[in-house]
Amino acid sequence: MAIKVPSMELHCPAPLLSGGRGKTCLQKKPFLVQAKRLGGLEKASTRGAQESGQPKKRAPLIRGTVSPPLPVPGNIPRPPYVGTKDVPEIPKEIQMHDKESIVHMKAACELAARVLEYAGTLVKPSVTTDEIDKAVHKMIIDAGAYPSPLGYGGFPKSVCTSVNECMCHGIPDSRELQDGDIINIDVTVYLNGYHGDTSKTFLCGEVDEASKRLVKVTEECLLRGISTCKHGTSFKKIGRRISEHAERHGLGVVECFVGHGVGRVFHSEPIIYHQRNNKPGQMVEGQTFTIEPILSMGSTDCDMWDDGWTAVTTDGSLAAQFEHTILITRTGAEILTKC
Repeated sequence: MAIKVPSMELHCPAPLLSGGRGKTCLQKKPFLVQAKRLGGLEKASTRGAQESGQPKKRAPLIRGTVSPPLPVPGNIPRPPYVGTKDVPEIPKEIQMHDKESIVHMKAACELAARVLEYAGTLVKPSVTTDEIDKAVHKMIIDAGAYPSPLGYGGFPKSVCTSVNECMCHGIPDSRELQDGDIINIDVTVYLNGYHGDTSKTFLCGEVDEASKRLVKVTEECLLRGISTCKHGTSFKKIGRRISEHAERHGLGVVECFVGHGVGRVFHSEPIIYHQRNNKPGQMVEGQTFTIEPILSMGSTDCDMWDDGWTAVTTDGSLAAQFEHTILITRTGAEILTKC
């Protein structure tokens, strides 16, 4: 589950959380190498359109009816933010792990990965995102865990389901999935005091080649970002590697939303930028954080629905996202959210 870039950098009306109550994110960041990024995008854009054609036309995403939050048994421990609608502050402390806490992190992340894999099997035309939420909720509580999104800053559901032009944090509702949709499912579980966070974009029915390509390249960007990671590496290398691959395929990297530290706390430092940047900081062995790039076929600007959570592309272009929680080691990075 991504967080929104701090307002002093993005000039967004909402402060930190991607579920913040601002309506629009403006892409004005002095640290970006704009000329290089846009130049590559322009060249790749033409080539990409020639190679894979245009995505089929879809009706704009329309919200359905949101059912009440599902209950969680009283014996399942809750994260500390449950019970308040306030969005938690992002702590500055880096979450570090010893051998014991790594065991707990791996257990939470493995459960999140299994839940996500199961959720993907439910993606079919005529299935509602609310039905996916109910199935995910049951699997999580049956495992003795808490669905981390539920009650986070007032989020009303146990999973995020982001369809087509929704960049992230879509709220499950009564809308039925359509043949040709793409949907990101974002699962986070809280197990034994630790959060495991992961997401994937799935294809629903017969999906056109351009949309398949968006999904494929987005996953490749995630894996390329992870491949740069190890003890002592600069965080900015992640954004550079992701941007290079996205531009090569004529796709834009959404800059409103970032990855984050994760562990005992759902969202913390370090903040992980997915686009080119000059931010300081180096990875340290024992850190855990998410990398979760969002790519768009068109505009990378976002509009927020008045639910305060659903972020959509301003021009209705399709967007896709993939996410893993990783552990930094001396020689590389271990993906914890794998089955």
